[in-house]
Amino acid sequence: MHHEELASLQRPRYGSIVDDERLSAEEMDERRRQNIAYEYLCHLEEAKRWMEVCLDEELPPTTELEEGLRNGVYLAKLAKFFAPDVVSDKKIYDAEQSRYKRSGLHFRHTDNTVQWLRAMESIGLPKIFYPETTDVYDRKNIPRMIYCIHALSLYLFKLGLAPQIQDLLGKVDFTEEEISNMRKELEKYGIQMPSFSKIGGILASELSVDEAALHAAVIAINEAVEKGIAEQTIVTLRNPNAMLLNVDEELAQDYQNELFDAKRKKESNARLKNGTISDEERDVYEELLTQAEIQGNINKINIHIALVQVNEAIDRQDEGALMAGLNRPALSLLEVLPQNSSWYLLQLCDSKEQKMQIAGIPNMLDKSEIQNEVSVANAEAEAHKLKLIAVDNINTAIRNCDPSKTLVALMKPEAQLPVVHSFAAAIYQTELFNLQQQNAVNYLAHDELSIAVEMLSAVVLLNQTLENKDILMIKNHLRDPCIGFNNLEEENLQRYADTLLSIKSEASSQGQDYLSWNDIQNCIDMVNMQIQEENERIIAIGHINEAVDQGNPDKTLEALLLPTAKLQDVRPVNARHYQDVLHHAKAQKCKESQDESALLWLDEIQRGINDSNNNIKEAAILAVGISMLNKSLEKGDSQPVLMILQSKFGLRVIPECAEAYFRNLSEAKNMKTTEGSSESPWIKIVMKAMYDYYYNVETEEGTCVTPKGVLPKMSWLTGEEIQNIVGQVTADYNREQLWLANENLIVGLQARARGFLVRKNYQERKAYLQNQEPSAIKIQAFWKGFKQRKSYVDRLKVLRGNVAAVVKIQSWVKMWLARRAYRKRLQYFKDHNDQIVKIQAFLRANKAREDYRTLIGAENPPLTVLRKFAYLLDQSDLDFQEELEVTRLREEVVTKIRSNQQLEKDLNLMDIKIGLLVKNRITLQDVVLHSKKLNKKSKSQLKEMVMVDKQGIKGLSKERRKKLEAYQHLFYLLQTNPTYLAKLIFQMPQNKSTKFMDTVIFTLYNYASNQREEYLLLKLFKTALEEEITSKVDQIQDIVTGNPTVIKMVVSFNRGARGQNTLRQLLAPVVKEIMEDKSLIINTSPVDVYKSWVNQLEMQTGEASKLPYDVTTEQALTHTEVVSKLESSIQSLRAVTDKVLTSIFSSLNMMPYGMRYIAKVLKSSLHEKFPDATEDELLKIVGNLLYYRYMNPAIVAPDGFDIIDMTAGGQIHPDQRRNLGCVAKVLQHAASNKLFEGESEHLSSMNTYLSQTYQKFRNFFQAACDVPEPEEKFNIDEYSDMVTLSKPVIYISIEEIINTHSLLLEHQDAIATETNDLLNELLEGLGPVPDIESFLGEGAVDPNDPNRESTLNQLAKTEISLSLTSKYELREGEDQDLKSLMIKTKRLIVDVIRTQPGDTLSEILETPATAQQESENLKLVEKRAILDSKTPEKMKNSQAIFEDGQLPIEQKKRKIQRNLRTLEQAGLVSSATKYQEIINEIAKDIRNQRRYRHHRKAELVKLQQTLNALNSKTAFYEEQINYYNTYIKTCLDNLTRKNSRRSIKLDGKEEVKGSKKLKQTSLKYTAARLHEKGVILEIEDLQTNQFKNVMFDITPGEEVGDFEIKAKFLGVEMEKVQLHFQDLLQMQYEGVAVMKMFDKAKVNVNLLIFLLNKKFYGK
Repeated sequence: MHHEELASLQRPRYGSIVDDERLSAEEMDERRRQNIAYEYLCHLEEAKRWMEVCLDEELPPTTELEEGLRNGVYLAKLAKFFAPDVVSDKKIYDAEQSRYKRSGLHFRHTDNTVQWLRAMESIGLPKIFYPETTDVYDRKNIPRMIYCIHALSLYLFKLGLAPQIQDLLGKVDFTEEEISNMRKELEKYGIQMPSFSKIGGILASELSVDEAALHAAVIAINEAVEKGIAEQTIVTLRNPNAMLLNVDEELAQDYQNELFDAKRKKESNARLKNGTISDEERDVYEELLTQAEIQGNINKINIHIALVQVNEAIDRQDEGALMAGLNRPALSLLEVLPQNSSWYLLQLCDSKEQKMQIAGIPNMLDKSEIQNEVSVANAEAEAHKLKLIAVDNINTAIRNCDPSKTLVALMKPEAQLPVVHSFAAAIYQTELFNLQQQNAVNYLAHDELSIAVEMLSAVVLLNQTLENKDILMIKNHLRDPCIGFNNLEEENLQRYADTLLSIKSEASSQGQDYLSWNDIQNCIDMVNMQIQEENERIIAIGHINEAVDQGNPDKTLEALLLPTAKLQDVRPVNARHYQDVLHHAKAQKCKESQDESALLWLDEIQRGINDSNNNIKEAAILAVGISMLNKSLEKGDSQPVLMILQSKFGLRVIPECAEAYFRNLSEAKNMKTTEGSSESPWIKIVMKAMYDYYYNVETEEGTCVTPKGVLPKMSWLTGEEIQNIVGQVTADYNREQLWLANENLIVGLQARARGFLVRKNYQERKAYLQNQEPSAIKIQAFWKGFKQRKSYVDRLKVLRGNVAAVVKIQSWVKMWLARRAYRKRLQYFKDHNDQIVKIQAFLRANKAREDYRTLIGAENPPLTVLRKFAYLLDQSDLDFQEELEVTRLREEVVTKIRSNQQLEKDLNLMDIKIGLLVKNRITLQDVVLHSKKLNKKSKSQLKEMVMVDKQGIKGLSKERRKKLEAYQHLFYLLQTNPTYLAKLIFQMPQNKSTKFMDTVIFTLYNYASNQREEYLLLKLFKTALEEEITSKVDQIQDIVTGNPTVIKMVVSFNRGARGQNTLRQLLAPVVKEIMEDKSLIINTSPVDVYKSWVNQLEMQTGEASKLPYDVTTEQALTHTEVVSKLESSIQSLRAVTDKVLTSIFSSLNMMPYGMRYIAKVLKSSLHEKFPDATEDELLKIVGNLLYYRYMNPAIVAPDGFDIIDMTAGGQIHPDQRRNLGCVAKVLQHAASNKLFEGESEHLSSMNTYLSQTYQKFRNFFQAACDVPEPEEKFNIDEYSDMVTLSKPVIYISIEEIINTHSLLLEHQDAIATETNDLLNELLEGLGPVPDIESFLGEGAVDPNDPNRESTLNQLAKTEISLSLTSKYELREGEDQDLKSLMIKTKRLIVDVIRTQPGDTLSEILETPATAQQESENLKLVEKRAILDSKTPEKMKNSQAIFEDGQLPIEQKKRKIQRNLRTLEQAGLVSSATKYQEIINEIAKDIRNQRRYRHHRKAELVKLQQTLNALNSKTAFYEEQINYYNTYIKTCLDNLTRKNSRRSIKLDGKEEVKGSKKLKQTSLKYTAARLHEKGVILEIEDLQTNQFKNVMFDITPGEEVGDFEIKAKFLGVEMEKVQLHFQDLLQMQYEGVAVMKMFDKAKVNVNLLIFLLNKKFYGK
């Protein structure tokens, strides 16, 4: 569009008059206007370039700059550049300009311009340069804004805060069209162009005290600079009249050179302007340097010199010189601390070295870099200091052997230690204590602690996974380098895990819950050793199998004796048998497994060795036995035979058969003896029926190798023969003994025979007796009668001889009978206990009701009655539980409201993003990212951060506690005194006050979640409304035509969570009925009815209608069909409107009390200010509030106000919307008594109906205003906060606290005009507004975090709870506060009358208390102390009241008497009435206590209902989120399909038509082919004819939109790069046509996108 040219100063620029005599007056005027437009464009370009340097951001082109600055975003960013303490990022509305790009200017964009103006005011720029807000927003005077930017640049240059603006006049070119367009725009403004050349002079005059002296001093400086003598220049610069700062004589020559160059440059620019500016208009400062420019150049030199000094000190490593440079005023560095000098040097040296490495050449650090490094060094120094303190605390805690304190010290962030696990506190304590004891100085440094804690944490986690028996996690923890195990082999991890599990199990069984690092390391070493031994053993086993196959016993023995085999009990003498047994075992294994290559395993070899040894051992014993037995037989010695058979043969022999054994064995031996045979001394034994064993009976040697030339002994009995003979003898003996064992059976048989004979005799005797039964009975009766008569006579003699004893016995019997009757009566009472209790309860209830009626109904209830009900003033556990439940529910409701508000905002933003996605305005990835953020928010919303409680304002320190209490006192004062907030609302702009109300004020009153807070909020609304009507309403109609702030707030609040259910109950049934009536079509627009009728005719006939389609209302009404349809709609409209009216009028009691009370206040306040206003006028204003503002929007848009339930993605049909709109329109006219006239003349038939309806509305509005005052409604008075059980609690974010504090300070003079105002005292105690980090605590955010600002902004939304208390409660001895004195006195009286009875208070006070009464009072005091210890902190009374309750009864009575005298002097009580007034007050408190409990129960129900409604709303939002997620998922799926047509359904299912899933394969192209397609433009260092040897392989990644591109040259892979499709789209959006790939290949971005779309996405 334009560019700079280095043209000569004499080059004619556009607009210069070269040949004036040839131009007419009109042409000269035209040329002048063109010249003005050109100069203005140059000034725009100057401002643009200067702002780009300051903001480090590209601005719109010059010709579009005016429009681009209207939203104020760039202006606000500029304000943040030079005044960051005034303007922060969060104060810039629409900083990314997303809303501006989407929907244009918004009224809130004016906030940005206001921020800019305030920032300029804060630095002292004269207001003569300021534009108006409308000059910018409404584009009324944009040149004025550009003029202000030029003045600001010069002023900032003077202050050293910004570079100097360039003079581009004559140095840039614009097209003829651009200049003409700008000229036309300037003519539209109709304003005089500001004189940019006079800015320097105006600025100097505005800032100086003595203009003449300043002017003379500046001219003298210019003259001295022109002379070029530095000494003279420095003298003029130090002239006090010049008002120059920071002039250093040592830099005189530098000042001279810089000022001389600046002056020459300004003179050259001035000469370019001479052709267009007349001498009269020319300013002296066009060629002279202004005071601001001189100061700016001085600052520039000072900063340069200071930077040189600092950089040289860094190079020299000179700490002292560095501190001197950092403290130079020219740099104005912040927070340069002498104690951190070494940190500064180290940090700056590192930074400079890094900068040099990046640039490749030595480079200086600039001011901003030095400031950043100083801040970083401060943070590191502070962190180091805190770390040392934390390490000291840790060592102290370890030394004190307190695991909990050690854990707390280790977990502190200041310690900068690895992660510590709270469940292992004892382990840390034990291990660290041992380390500390091992240390020479008994102190662990940070490095030692860090290594130890890291290792212990890893060991703790490993122990935890061992307890859970999670093998995978055990392996992962063993691999963890933090744990530092030695000799850890990856392939052995499973073995380590199994062994550790077994060791852990064994240790647990022995009471050891923890494996130490050494235990685990020992286990690893043990496993490694086992595995090594196993490997060596495997090799040895291989050698053994090879030796067995060879059949050589010697080699087999050699292999078996290998140490690595670790075989047990290998005996060389048995080598032959080992060979035989192992060979047989291997052959058997090959046969069973059918594998000729099968090998014997270790256990099988060991088993073979053991079997071999056992075989030989058994054979040797048997051979010895055979030898001994045969020798005994030969000798004829029978004695040892039995022993030999038992010990050598292992036979079960019977001693009684010893002779038989010897005899039979001798006979068998004799039969085998042969005469004259030559036998060898060897006998042969077969082992296991397959192996031979030879034994020499002479030498007693045995062997498995067959002796040479040996014939076994044949004359001796063999082992088998001996066993057979012994077995036969034993069997014979056993058979003989069997007969002897059956002797008992024979005896039993004989016994049975004898028993039969005895039983036979018994039966015969029994039969005889039965036959003689009558005779036996007579004999027995005679005998019994004789005995009974004798007994009677003896008893009678005893009684006559003991008459006195008999009488005594009779008295005992009578007493027993009486006692039994009493017990029977008592049991009767117990059996009818319920009936008796009912009778007693009835009598007591009658008495209690009579007393209670006296208490609540009598004008002066007697003290005796009052005493019975005094216990009601005590607080029970149920009271505390209900109070805590109410508090919890309030917190949940408030948090849920705020959560839903944020969720709704995010959903709206998501809706917009999806809309833009449809229009291709944003990419799909943006929507997906926002969706993830939305899901994250909906799952975990605004949770309370532990960090704030532990470190921030709620930390356990005196200073933080004092600050917390100060804020609690402040918000209590604001909450209970509505005047402050009412004034503050009207001190702010309306857009700010609305936001302030929506956040801070509603939070301060907990969204009126209980009666107290609703009462206080209504008081605020009342005060604010009266203030607004008094100060801002000039005519009564202003309430209707304007947008009153308070009215808007009241309606918004009552339509929110509090009043939402009311609107829903009131309107939902009738609205649903209207919407569900499909036949209902109401259309009151004649033109729409006409067009619908014409369309219907064309559809019926199938021919185009000859009637015109576009007609006026009058033309449409000429057709009878239209009139008929219109009348039908009007009739339906009346019927539907009547239903809505019935619903509204019948639901007056359902309307929120707050709305009705504010309507009453509105009516009374307007009547007070406008006494001449009629009742009708006032009721119309009330109707505007109650119907138009409160109900009407809910009827028009029921979906927007939750009147009806809508599914995600659902919408109201246009016909339904129109029906509701028509009903709302009629009701609106009726409520305001406005008839249909003018454009609505066709509805005039409804005017009578409107008048009748208005009368109904009038009565409705009058009834709505008839409500009691809040004090009566909520039963709240000035004593309420002093007698309530719990302190009021609010839940407010840190950001809201800071904003409220800053607003109060900003408008303090307006809202607290009196010097001794309580608010002034509280604000003075709080001091300046703290920053976010002071609330969160030090170290809450890492100062090195690149996202520190965004993190702080996020943390600013952290909520904390404040328990509100008054700072000005009555203290001990302060009797001036009569209300508090009355409360204390009543509490003392209640305590006294509960323990001491009496008819009057005077009588009780004058009568001394007995010891029993003192004891009862002491019990009451102890009970109260116990209750107070259990009472939550939020619900405790003040300390003074608690201490009064602990006094003895006599001291309480004396204090009561003193207080009563004070109250009597104030006229509150009278001794003449025996202080009946205070008795009446106590009775009132008892009544109120009951009401309060009743209201609390109702509040619990109400809060639960509100919470349920909020949960339903949250569920609806979550349904919307699921709907959006389904849509986004479908979009992602569609992105990966090629040539497929897919439709999206609301249930998330997809419909795929006739397409197969795309198989993602890679594409291969040669560079030559891509060059032909235009995708590749060139490849560095490669000729075009070589492109055919380069192959590109494009492979789609796992994530949609990711590609991997590989480059191969002659088949050899050279390089590869990851390419993101989103990055390509971003480049295309930014206008980047060519990109570099592999740093060599230049690629056409647009054609590459086309290729990828075509091949992978089917686009």
